[in-house]
Amino acid sequence: MKKIIFMGTPDFAVPVLERLITEGYQIDLVVTQPDRPRGRKKILTPPPVKVAAEKHDIDVFQPEKIKDNYDEIKIRNPDLIVTAAFGQLLPKGLLDIPSYGCINVHASLLPKLRGGAPIHYAILEGHEKTGISIMYMAEKLDAGDVISQQEIKIADNDDVGSLHKKLAVVGSDLLAETIPRIFSEEINATPQDEQLATFAPNITREQEKINWNQSLQKVYNHIRGLYPWPVAFTTWRGKVFKVYEASKTNQSTTAKAGTIVATNEDGLIVATGDSQAIILTMVQPAGKKKMSASDFLRGVGSKMEVGEILGE
Repeated sequence: MKKIIFMGTPDFAVPVLERLITEGYQIDLVVTQPDRPRGRKKILTPPPVKVAAEKHDIDVFQPEKIKDNYDEIKIRNPDLIVTAAFGQLLPKGLLDIPSYGCINVHASLLPKLRGGAPIHYAILEGHEKTGISIMYMAEKLDAGDVISQQEIKIADNDDVGSLHKKLAVVGSDLLAETIPRIFSEEINATPQDEQLATFAPNITREQEKINWNQSLQKVYNHIRGLYPWPVAFTTWRGKVFKVYEASKTNQSTTAKAGTIVATNEDGLIVATGDSQAIILTMVQPAGKKKMSASDFLRGVGSKMEVGEILGE
């Protein structure tokens, strides 16, 4: 029986790990990030992959920096290392350990969208399709030879959460098809074209802010490209105003971008940069909980006036 070590951290990686277990592979060790404080109360919380591993009684290893601490992996002498959104670059010494190499399940059609936030950027940038790439790992970020790929269409109502779930399933299915070919040495991996490489670095706070001067489609992509995390925001009367969900309208307007042009039971209708309007349907004013825009307008938002400008 070939020994596999799995390395992953967030929800995206859980179906991949579960599929390996279902397929009957021997998972000798799961490597994931350390437990981190979460939420307002900063409760120390294990990553989703650790929870899944412990459910199956698999040993867990949580190094703060894998480049400085991978002896636990070395002594287990794995045949293959499989990673999925682990969150750290692997050093050459670690890449050289398994006889069948290290492979990564990456949520984009490489060489497009290398980096830590490919699902976000696929939506933010308005891509019509994305997918999964399984590749051999290299010292350079997401630059290894591609073993297999599967593409899917991005629906206009997809957000990061829904696309994340779809790609996790695609990734686990593609991995199940790919590993037997690796072990039987039937792989012809394809080098990536560096000239076609694009990047998807982790989202910054500044990127979360809505630019109302953009077109309706770009504002819509921005909001769904950051939902359910880390969440887009604007400002209302100088305070942070988070926008979780929105819908496109057919309404045109001559109002300045960011202007509240109307409010109704469905939400807040706001002008965008191409003389079109978007309706905000799920929001969070400063100091309050997430709520529907209609609930907001019945409460603290009852003070909001048509003609006010968000983001100023």
